Amino acid sequence: MRPLVLGAGGQLGSELTRLLGRECAVTRDQVSITDQKAVADLISSRRPAVVFNCAAYNAVDRAENEPAAAMMVNRDGVANVAAACARHGAKLVHFSTNFVFDGAQDRAYVESDAPRPLGAYGLSKLAGERAALDADPRALVIRTAAVYGRVGAGFPERILERARTRGELEVVADQSVNPTSAADLAARTVELAGQELSGLVHLAGEGCCTWHEFAEQVLQEMGVPVTAVPLTSDRLWLAARRPLNGCLGSERIGQLRPWREALHDWANGVENP
Repeated sequence: MRPLVLGAGGQLGSELTRLLGRECAVTRDQVSITDQKAVADLISSRRPAVVFNCAAYNAVDRAENEPAAAMMVNRDGVANVAAACARHGAKLVHFSTNFVFDGAQDRAYVESDAPRPLGAYGLSKLAGERAALDADPRALVIRTAAVYGRVGAGFPERILERARTRGELEVVADQSVNPTSAADLAARTVELAGQELSGLVHLAGEGCCTWHEFAEQVLQEMGVPVTAVPLTSDRLWLAARRPLNGCLGSERIGQLRPWREALHDWANGVENP
């Protein structure tokens, strides 16, 4: 496949690296996607067949005060990668988010639904989708949601840390998502990259739950006897609005396995999805 993984230090990038080999990994410290020349030189010298772009500005709340910084990475950086891929005939696989939707509808969002971001982060990710596909219509853009993995401080790790230090949790109970295993997402993405598939797809764990339900399942799986108290979004003092319905469905490729099954494997240290 001759792959290259950009943003290899994060949750998804580390899982892709585990599957594809460390020789394909490029971290943000090695090459920033905002550096047009560095990106062009990297792809020119490596000549990958597939580039997986996991690099992103993911600070949802900070983006409200730093919209230009979010755009620099999530739009302009993606444009740099996409242009270099198109120039050298590499297939780009880029990752986006459920935050491109406003969460107002009463069913899971599919690829044909119109995006309406609520904040700067969602706007920047939507701009990145368009930058990727404008540069190369052969690119594959994968929207996903609530990704967690073995690297970094994902939602399960944050819940467990709060449970250990506070003894009780308050978790939002009116926002719904598809918890998505980074291991599952990486494995399926590698399969999709080898197919004649392009354009926009949704790929997330099967089933939807609130963050509160997600937290309760994490605590149960890990055997932590701490209560998760539900609260509503209006009690959260956050800079960025979140979509109340962040659930993704797909008209094109289906979903990953049920999220509870994947979380069980994560809790038990299962390596392969």
